[in-house]
Amino acid sequence: MMSKLLLLCFLFFLSCSHLLLSSCFSFSNSTKICPHGQSLALLHLKKSFSIEKSYSNYFKYYHLPNYPKTEYWKEGSDCCSWDGVSCDLVTGHVIELDLSWSWLSGTIHSNSTLFRFPHLQRLNLAFNDFSGSSVSAGFGRFSSLTHLNLSESGFSGLISPEISHLSNLVSFDLSRNWDVEFAPHGFENLSDYGRFPDNDIHLLKLELLYLWGNSNLSGNFPRFSENNSLIHLYLSFINFSGELPTSIGNLKSLQTLSLIECQFSGSIPASLENLTQITYLNFYYNHFSGKIPNVFYNLRNLISLELSRNNFNGQIPPSIGNLTNLRVLDFSDNQLEGAIPSSVYGFSSLSHVRLQYNLFNGTIPSWLYTLPSLVELDLSHNKFTGHIGEFQFDSLESIDLSMNELHGSIPTSIFELVNFSSLCLSSNNLSGVLETSKFEKLINLKDLDLSNNMLSLTMSVHSNSMLPNIQTLDLSHNNISGIFSWNVGKDTLVYMNLSYNSISGFEMLPWKSMQILDLHCNLLQGPLPTPPNSPFFFSVSHNKLSGELSPLICKASSMGVLDLSHNNLGGMLPHCLGNFSNDLSILNLRRNQFHGIIPQTFLKGNSFRTLDFNSNQLEGLVPRSLIICKELEVLNLGNNKINDTFPHWLGALPKLQVLVLRSNQFHGHIGVPKIKSPFMSLRIIDLAHNDFEDDLPEMYLRSLKATMNIDEGNMTRKYMGDHNYQDSVMVTIKGLEIEFVKILNTFTTIDFSSNKFQGVIPECIGNLNSLRGLNLSHNYLTGYIPLSFKILKMLESLDLSSNKLSGRIPQELTSLTFLEVLNLSQNHLIGFIPQGSQFQTFGNDSYYGNPGLCGFPLSKRCTTDEIQYPSQEIEAKFESGFNWKITLMGCGVPTLRDLLLGTLQVGPTHRISCQVPTGLSFRLRESSNPGSKGLL
Repeated sequence: MMSKLLLLCFLFFLSCSHLLLSSCFSFSNSTKICPHGQSLALLHLKKSFSIEKSYSNYFKYYHLPNYPKTEYWKEGSDCCSWDGVSCDLVTGHVIELDLSWSWLSGTIHSNSTLFRFPHLQRLNLAFNDFSGSSVSAGFGRFSSLTHLNLSESGFSGLISPEISHLSNLVSFDLSRNWDVEFAPHGFENLSDYGRFPDNDIHLLKLELLYLWGNSNLSGNFPRFSENNSLIHLYLSFINFSGELPTSIGNLKSLQTLSLIECQFSGSIPASLENLTQITYLNFYYNHFSGKIPNVFYNLRNLISLELSRNNFNGQIPPSIGNLTNLRVLDFSDNQLEGAIPSSVYGFSSLSHVRLQYNLFNGTIPSWLYTLPSLVELDLSHNKFTGHIGEFQFDSLESIDLSMNELHGSIPTSIFELVNFSSLCLSSNNLSGVLETSKFEKLINLKDLDLSNNMLSLTMSVHSNSMLPNIQTLDLSHNNISGIFSWNVGKDTLVYMNLSYNSISGFEMLPWKSMQILDLHCNLLQGPLPTPPNSPFFFSVSHNKLSGELSPLICKASSMGVLDLSHNNLGGMLPHCLGNFSNDLSILNLRRNQFHGIIPQTFLKGNSFRTLDFNSNQLEGLVPRSLIICKELEVLNLGNNKINDTFPHWLGALPKLQVLVLRSNQFHGHIGVPKIKSPFMSLRIIDLAHNDFEDDLPEMYLRSLKATMNIDEGNMTRKYMGDHNYQDSVMVTIKGLEIEFVKILNTFTTIDFSSNKFQGVIPECIGNLNSLRGLNLSHNYLTGYIPLSFKILKMLESLDLSSNKLSGRIPQELTSLTFLEVLNLSQNHLIGFIPQGSQFQTFGNDSYYGNPGLCGFPLSKRCTTDEIQYPSQEIEAKFESGFNWKITLMGCGVPTLRDLLLGTLQVGPTHRISCQVPTGLSFRLRESSNPGSKGLL
């Protein structure tokens, strides 16, 4: 009976509950719970902003939903049902406002109706444009706020101190507001006018703090008390200073610490070992130094450890072996040394190992070949030796072992890595015969770089269908010979470098998408292979190609660099060569056998930066249409048969830096400029071996501003050109022609030798005080050596030989402490040879043919009347920019030696890693005129 009574009571309770719930749902569906005042405040907030639909294109990059939420806010409807608005179901108060990604634009003023929602618990205004808005005092009124997100919304100016009132804050995101600064006493004295404080932060509930990307913030790393709750701390891209404090060990709940590019210095504190919950630790690109502390024994939760681009030294700490959950290990770009620890076990999850750009040596440890989850392995730019071992798992997608001292053959397991997308083994000592058929399984390979080794290649008949996704292929500086028939990647290959091999020809050049094709320094013979229509860079320099240049070359309408130099090509140049591509910036036809005239038509708006026709048999006039080549920096017409007067109109080209007209049939007076301030950028000019006559062109010399007052201490030293191509210049010193394969932006020289100039040397040459080389030899110059030459403090080579100069050698020339080459021979100079400084280093050949000279180093002693007492010797530290010691090199030698001004290289460019080589080379030969010392 009792049980029946209980059952009836239970059924009655269910019935009542059902009626009550039905009544409640009926009420909620028919009654607005949003107070009228809140609706009005939200509608007013909506009107204070405009909608920028153009933001939708920007937000597509993030692949996140974005739309104008406020456009769906309608008067008369329940605001609690509006997009981005959430209310308390009991009171109706707005407790959450999410307007992120809403295309909003406008300013949030201090009296905005945004601040009329005192019960807000979550506020998200991220990814809008509130430029001109500050984090004002109104934000401090949200006393119940737990989550505040103002990221990437254009806030600027001082952050109000009232922000410190948000004692319930759990998550605060102010990232990527580039111009915000903390006001004094803000965030519990978090800062002092944009600076982080030295005292503690007391937001005890704060778990997530995002301040990264605010470059105006500076100061020291904030201190946190021991009872903090922080789990995620992102402070990257802030201008911190000083060291990490030991108080960082108080962040015992921390899982994420990101301090990328923060300018920290000093060592990492040992208290880091207290962060036992840490999973993500990133100190990339700071100035940390010293040894990496051995603090990882208890950090077993660590998944990602990135310490790259710092100044750490010493060895890898042994406690690294305890990080059994590690997936990413990045110690790249430091000064770490020694061997990688060999006794490491349990890295079953390690997927990315980056140790490149260090000083590691020894062999690659065996455990790196047995990691089951390894995806990326980069040990490049170290000093590893020995053989490359066999990889045990096929998870690898990328291997870079370049710039080491590894030897032996490429392991067979490499060709079983079916997930491979990138393989770089360049600049080692690898050898052996590589069969193209081995690449059959590498269907995902996109980038292959085996350059700078000693590999040869055997090409299979059926290998052309392999590597269907290959995009870059670099086999330069190897031992590949014969006909190259490996036509892989016909539709996908965009970069191929086969330079510095012994390839004699191609079956075809079938690549449809090729952008960079570098074949220079091989043994190519026969006619020029017609390049595909697509390449931007095409170089076949330093080969043995012959025949004429076909007009089909002009179909390559996107060509930017065309280098056919140092071949045996002949015939007349196609008329289209000057106007077939608006993108063509480099045209180098040096050292061929072309004859006829230079193409006379150049496109208006062309991109020509370098035109090099040196050492051909071209004749006629300099094309007047060159005047429209406004980007032209280098014009080299030397060693041809051009019969013209001085092209004074070239002085209007605003960027022209190098002009070489030597060894032609130029003639007549240079005269006076036709325009004001011609050749303002010119710093290398070579008119040697022509028939110019009359006085030296004083007015032109006065205009050479680029050879005056170069402040080398405050300028960035760089070479002419870019990563695709760098210009070269030929100089003649003591009868030897030397091709410098790079031109430093401080290199300045004038060569007017072997002409018919007469009259005196203008004093104004002394104004060219940044001049490095001056050659006026083999003319008919008279008068004295100008005293103004003492101003040429940077001068390193001076040749006034074979003229009719008279008088004494100015004692003031001993102040030219950089002077390494001096030739005053075959003149009518008299008197005592100055002594001191560089003059002590010059031999007899600097003065022979001047019977009136006496004193060291000549055997003729001076009489009392001839003795000229030297002025006080000017002591200066000798730091010559030129080094005339030359290392002879040929096309097949892949090393660099000798620098001009400390950096200019004499020799072929060394291919390093995966960059495009310059295609330039070095050649040394006897000059046809041993007395000339000029520039070619």
